[in-house]
Amino acid sequence: MNWKQLFPQFEPGLVDLIEKNAVERSFRAGDVVMRTGQYIKSTALVLEGRIKIYRENQDGGEFLMYYLGPGQACAVSMICAIQSQTSEIMAIAEEDSEVLMIPVQLMDELMNNYKSWYQFVIQTYRSRFEELLSVVDNIAFRNMDERLEFYLKRYADKSAKKIIELSHQQIADDLNSSREVISRLLKKMEQRNLVKLHRNLIELVQ
Repeated sequence: MNWKQLFPQFEPGLVDLIEKNAVERSFRAGDVVMRTGQYIKSTALVLEGRIKIYRENQDGGEFLMYYLGPGQACAVSMICAIQSQTSEIMAIAEEDSEVLMIPVQLMDELMNNYKSWYQFVIQTYRSRFEELLSVVDNIAFRNMDERLEFYLKRYADKSAKKIIELSHQQIADDLNSSREVISRLLKKMEQRNLVKLHRNLIELVQ
């Protein structure tokens, strides 16, 4: 798909500027797109695939923030790019992905001269903030079984598929839990006919 079809709101002048300066990059599943502490040289628009955005503590523990799919951008990278700050998040390709990298040097020009870009950035901030609020509410006010169900539905919504290709350990890492706990809760969900369990696959029934 032509990248312009994913961002139809961009005005012609903005499209021309991006085409002249942006670089398309490919990432294989598992590749690191952005590391904690890294200076941001570009902001990324996702064209294909799915990117996982998360925080990592000193012990290697992970806290899932959100996923990015086609037509979306990382709000954190935008903030860091505009303010010339280092990244405070990790970004990893969950599946083979195509990303359009826009150089940080263009940020001021894009924000000041192109209304469609300004509106896109604001909408991106708002969407990611609302998603983070859902995550915080989920952690603060739900039990682990409810968090797991929320996580699976959220993952399925983002991928637009009922099949979730994740191991129990991967889910446990995202939810800061243990594989044993996740496996036990998934088994209970299967007994309630909410999911069907396969090897490294989870099928949502509802």
